[in-house]
Amino acid sequence: MEATGQSGRILLVDDEAAILRTFRYCLEDEGYQVTTANSAAQTESLLQRQVFDMCFLDLRLGDENGLDVLAQMRVQAPWMRVVIVTAHSAIDSAVDAMQAGAADYLVKPCSPDQLRLAAAKQLEVRQLSARLEALEGEVRKPSDGIDSHSPAMMAILETARQVATTDANILILGESGTGKGELARAIHGWSRRAKKSCVTINCPSLTAELMESELFGHSRGAFTGASESTLGRVNQADGGTLFLDEIGDFPLTLQPKLLRFIQDKEYERVGDPVTRHADVRILAATNRDLNEMVREGHFREDLLYRLNVITLTLPPLRERADDILTLANRFLARFVKDYARPARGFNDDATKALLAYQWPGNIRELRNVIERASIICPGEWVDVAHLGMSAPAANSAPRVGADLSLEELEKAHIAAVLANSDTLDQAAKTLGIDASTLYRKRKQLGL
Repeated sequence: MEATGQSGRILLVDDEAAILRTFRYCLEDEGYQVTTANSAAQTESLLQRQVFDMCFLDLRLGDENGLDVLAQMRVQAPWMRVVIVTAHSAIDSAVDAMQAGAADYLVKPCSPDQLRLAAAKQLEVRQLSARLEALEGEVRKPSDGIDSHSPAMMAILETARQVATTDANILILGESGTGKGELARAIHGWSRRAKKSCVTINCPSLTAELMESELFGHSRGAFTGASESTLGRVNQADGGTLFLDEIGDFPLTLQPKLLRFIQDKEYERVGDPVTRHADVRILAATNRDLNEMVREGHFREDLLYRLNVITLTLPPLRERADDILTLANRFLARFVKDYARPARGFNDDATKALLAYQWPGNIRELRNVIERASIICPGEWVDVAHLGMSAPAANSAPRVGADLSLEELEKAHIAAVLANSDTLDQAAKTLGIDASTLYRKRKQLGL
């Protein structure tokens, strides 16, 4: 979802009509597309129907808390740059908002120049982020967690290399953070389509309305705010691979259109009756039980059959004990180089802690823990304290076979991380999952 230079899409959220009017005139004079909202409910509704590149959010929305609105924005539109607008007396709240994921803040009263500068800065960052996302969709050398010494993982990789040379659709299963996205990109890199794009869609981050437009594109004027035509991700992936990440969250109402495209390679853009064709290989991944979703009526059985021509199930990191230290040392070497830090390795206690821990966030959580340790370790050897876990706690962590279900283990761990985190974003990063996944897990587990 790229910003479009001076036609960047800006959302203004404030409960004062005069401020909304002033900000809107100022930004529209610069050529930006501006939409306004005066409440949390209106903001949530707009984010379900439209895509914005950035937002100016007032922390005081009548009786509503702007921080709660910000948290909801982070779930609905994690790519959107948010600038907090606050009174001088509420600077502390602005700092809290920055820690919760806001990009910057402005203090009222702010001048037109300050407003224009803030918009230009955040839209430029959004453009750079969009370009980086596009580059990451291109062929990449298989990396984190793909090469392995674990027999189970090695067998999966051997099968993946064999099927990569075909055009068969592949469904990749596994817990969050096990490397499903990395494996998908590796399969693309091993395929005959490697010189074309591997385009990713993160299904949980898009509503049904946005998903159809993002996937197939739309014509100008197809809906409110559609001031320009877009080609869609299917068009971008023509000749290459389309990776549907977390396919279990793909909107049920759109599944017939996805099924038709997979079967016939044909589609229409939103608001355009012309039928188009695209030669795209489909890879999909999920951490959910799609068969159970079919039984519950939340996923189409015929779509599942089309997706799982080949199924690859990635083992969790706790079942890849042979890989934990290899990955930890690889991450450490990378981060000490990136941050110019002195650490050379792990001491005995840290090594034991790494091997004893369950790693519910899998490779992604391990990477985040090692990144933190590489930054705060002042000497050559990383200790347990730098990992953020005590030796007794780490060594007594329940292993596979303990008298706790996986759901109980997951709930206990997420609760502990939440208790030691200042924000949901921080907790999600520690767990190695995105904020929308954490939001869903909290609801599922009753946290």
